[in-house]
Order: sequence, then structure tokens, then C-alpha cells
Amino acid sequence: MPSERMETMADEELASLSIDKSEAFGVLMQRYQIRLLAYIRRLSGVRSEDAEDILQDSYIKAYLNLRDFDKKLKFSSWLYRIVHNETISEWRKRKARPSVILESEDWDKIKSEGDLYDSIVFESDKEHLAKAIAKLPEKYRQAIVLKYLEERSYEEIADILRKPVGTVGTLINRAKKQLQKILKIYGP
Repeated sequence: MPSERMETMADEELASLSIDKSEAFGVLMQRYQIRLLAYIRRLSGVRSEDAEDILQDSYIKAYLNLRDFDKKLKFSSWLYRIVHNETISEWRKRKARPSVILESEDWDKIKSEGDLYDSIVFESDKEHLAKAIAKLPEKYRQAIVLKYLEERSYEEIADILRKPVGTVGTLINRAKKQLQKILKIYGP
């Protein structure tokens, strides 16, 4: 099958095809590489090289477990869950408090997302926000990063974190309240 055709296929079709044709998985890897590297860095604060290592390990796990992919889920949610778990596992191995890295486009996303921006009433800048997000407990940091920086829906976050949708909403609300407190204490 020509690679041009593969590039127009849906993720779920490519995942099924990848079981027999590894080049189909290569198309999926390229499709998600930039977003997943940014997600790893946002979640863990690791250097680019370390993020690439985590992504490589995640891709290997995903490829080896393609037969277990539940076609009822979105492929992106399944892949994000694998990357998420691999990132958290690596973070725990390092036993270091992660820093959060906000790219300039992340700041634009947050400012345009009235919900988070208005609820925290930003008097802060990108650096202070990144430090505040890094101070959040892991479960809240994960929810905030997935919702506002990765722009995932509550359902996708629930799939990635393996939590009920209602719990995801609670995590996000509590995270926003904690961010408000942190920014008041450590604000500019």
C-alpha cells in the first residue's frame, strides 16, 4: 500500500494495519511525534533528549501492544495513556520534582481559554505559571496539562488517566483552586 494512501487513513485504521505492516505504524509515529514530545516535556519538565527517549520507549510499548488496542477508544487516547504512563514511570524513577515547561503557544492557549485564565485571574507571567503548575500535586498537574495544554476533552482525559469523567472534572476544578492559592503566595 503506498505511503500517500496511509497518510490519509484514520488512526484506528492505521493501528489495525500496523499489526502486519510496520510502515503504517511509522506513519502514526510521525503523526503524533511533535505533540507527544511537547506533552512529555509539559508533564515532566525533562530535557528534549530525555523526552525523545521516553517517547521511543512509549512507541515500542504501543507497537508491542497493538493487538490489545480497544477499537472502542480513540487511538490518540490509547497512545496518550501509554506515553502518560511511561512519562510518570520515568519521573518516579528520577524521584525529582518535575518542572513544567510552557512554550509560547501554551501561554497563548491558556490566555485564550477563558475558563482557566478567568478563574485564576492572572497577574502572573509564563514563568510564574510554569512554576505554579510544577508545584501542583501530580494528579492535579496531569489533569491541568491534559485539559489546557494538550486540549483534551474530559472523556479523553478519563481514558488517558483511567478515571471516571466526573473525577476528571473534580481534579481540574481542584487544580485550578490550588493554582490560585499558589499564585497568590508565590505570585510576581
